[in-house]
Amino acid sequence: MEFLIVGEKINSSRKSVKEAIEKGDTAFIQKLAQEQAAAGAQYIDANAGLLMEKEPEALAWLVKTIQAAVDRPCCLDSPNPIALEAGLRVHQARAMINSISLEANRYDSILALVKRYQTRIIALCIDDQGMPQSADDRFRLASTLIEKLKGEGIPREDIFVDPLVQPISTDSSFGTIALEAMEKIKKAFPDSHLICGLSNISFGLPLRRLLNQVFFILALGRGLDAAIIDPNDPRMISGLKAARALLGQDPFCGGYLKAFRQNLLVV
Repeated sequence: MEFLIVGEKINSSRKSVKEAIEKGDTAFIQKLAQEQAAAGAQYIDANAGLLMEKEPEALAWLVKTIQAAVDRPCCLDSPNPIALEAGLRVHQARAMINSISLEANRYDSILALVKRYQTRIIALCIDDQGMPQSADDRFRLASTLIEKLKGEGIPREDIFVDPLVQPISTDSSFGTIALEAMEKIKKAFPDSHLICGLSNISFGLPLRRLLNQVFFILALGRGLDAAIIDPNDPRMISGLKAARALLGQDPFCGGYLKAFRQNLLVV
């Protein structure tokens, strides 16, 4: 499978994006969408969570605004089923939802939307017990999610497992825990996909892009085949192209050579 990139930039946690949503600044949002699509993002993240009670209306506006500018589906990023459905009603083509979990107040309502709108789904490794502490905990939660979703008729290839990447600034073992979990999940469920919000790893630290880039390459070696990232970061994309070539995931280095000819690689 081609590595799947979800462009992360249209997220209301970014001050400029939140202000653009509040003002209805179509041009600003569409420029972000166009830049990410041009850089190779197959999905465009759409997050309006910080708009609180206005989230359903705001998410629907984001979806329509993005899809008026680019021929890309959206990854609708919200735990709120009301907001998600508002976005899905106006979405063209096949969306992705971020995310479902084993939390009782979340699983059934999100699953109903996945079935109704035939979406792809990010399965987040968390339950009502809170944040998983170990790689084994993450593997257990991933296994349960995959089997439950498969039992509901969701094809494994439409399930993107998020092992929950946490900041190494709060616990220096979080990087290795996430990597070990990825390896366990991919080995047991090779037909499912692995995805993560990669930049979480560097939260609270300087030179975040450096940490993100190195963790990205380490994760690729553990089976990561999708990520929510900034596709306009040339070092991140260069690392992706080089790593896939070295890992035997790029037949005859075709993707690497194409990127070279397009002057997309940096060192």
